[in-house]
Amino acid sequence: MSTDLEDTGELTLPEDLEAFPAVYDRYFDQIYAYVAGRLDSQAADDLVAEVFTEAFRCRERFDPERGNLRSWLFGIATNLVARHRRAEARHYRALARAAPEPDTDSHEGRVVASVSAQRLQPALAKALAGLTAKERDVVLLAALAELSHEEIAAALDIPYGTVGSRLSRARGKLRTALEGTER
Repeated sequence: MSTDLEDTGELTLPEDLEAFPAVYDRYFDQIYAYVAGRLDSQAADDLVAEVFTEAFRCRERFDPERGNLRSWLFGIATNLVARHRRAEARHYRALARAAPEPDTDSHEGRVVASVSAQRLQPALAKALAGLTAKERDVVLLAALAELSHEEIAAALDIPYGTVGSRLSRARGKLRTALEGTER
């Protein structure tokens, strides 16, 4: 395999260690942003290194017929995040508990609270914690990694239609959980 750019701008998976840095350089920022959005940045540092180590170690299992290299790397990242799922759920519950309540005694305080993105953070964290792991994976791959439905399907090795139904179900749950919160 070569590391040359294909017509799609996608790298192929190199077979040798010397060529692998091109894959790392190309996809590190995207994978890091996704993992850091799912976990904290310190955990992301370790986990992203593990993603690329695992990708190199399992490079013979990459099948371009099942999806592109980017999707495969996001699939590895999602699987590694799944190992940390309990910590992730604890993280969301902690965010929901720890966010300070804004001062709403004055008109000015109420205005500031209503326009503050911090105001929504605890409710959003609680709503994300309330999703199933599979729903959370789809939502966060779409929102944080900005993957298309096709890429999410490839990353999670699920049918395209399943992506749409999980995303729709998750969005409905999030909408319900966030009803009445000030934005």
